[in-house]
Amino acid sequence: MPEHKAGVCRGKEKHTAVSCRWARRWRSLGQRPQRRDVVTRRISATAPLVCALLAPLFFALSATDVRAEEAARHITVTGEGRVEAAPDMATITLGVTHEAKEARAAMQATSEAVAKVLDRLTGMGIASRDLQTRDLSLSPLWSDPDPTGEKRRQITGFVASNTVSVRVRDLADLGGVLDAVIEDGVNDFNGLRFGVQESDPLMDEARKRAVADAMARAALLAGAAGVTLGPIQSIEAQGVGRPMQMAEMAMRASPGGAPIAAGEITVEAQVSMVFAIAE
Repeated sequence: MPEHKAGVCRGKEKHTAVSCRWARRWRSLGQRPQRRDVVTRRISATAPLVCALLAPLFFALSATDVRAEEAARHITVTGEGRVEAAPDMATITLGVTHEAKEARAAMQATSEAVAKVLDRLTGMGIASRDLQTRDLSLSPLWSDPDPTGEKRRQITGFVASNTVSVRVRDLADLGGVLDAVIEDGVNDFNGLRFGVQESDPLMDEARKRAVADAMARAALLAGAAGVTLGPIQSIEAQGVGRPMQMAEMAMRASPGGAPIAAGEITVEAQVSMVFAIAE
């Protein structure tokens, strides 16, 4: 190849290499600002979303701090109220139990006795709404276990029971009612409970006394701590008890009726109160 042609070729190769380098640099310079613009635009677009997501968290943390500070300046007390009253009603649970060789005979004897008792109570003025069957059962009677273990236990008979709840609204009739049912075949007593027919006024009074007791306790605590008692923040009733006094009763009849001691019943109430501490 002639020398001038070789020089031309080398010149072209050199020019081509330089052109390629400038082209690559130009492309790189043209692309970098575009990437920065894209990143900037993405950050600008997501910034409001991030703020919106974090805002509830900041508010929750602030509210928690406020509540914690407020809770630290509270006085919480529990008050109790109690009311005693003379009962004007009694509930007796009585029953009849019979045994027989056959199940049918045991149940029939029990049913006949209970029917006689119910008729007697109705004739004495006890309303049907005050009579309720509480339990009716029939169970087998088994022979004693064989000491040797060679013989299996066998059914020797059956026992039937019928339990009735009776509400007596006039305590003056209670002794006579007990004598009458025993005479008619009742052989099982499961308890005697005294109560009141209108318990709502007693419960309301017990609640009032519970609130007064709570307020007195809160004032005592505030005075002992040397702070001023603020307004009531909340009141929560924790339930009202309706205990009915249990009485022991001798199961015997007498001309003047069975001896009964009614005593008093107690109704209890509890409340929980929260007081603020004044500044």
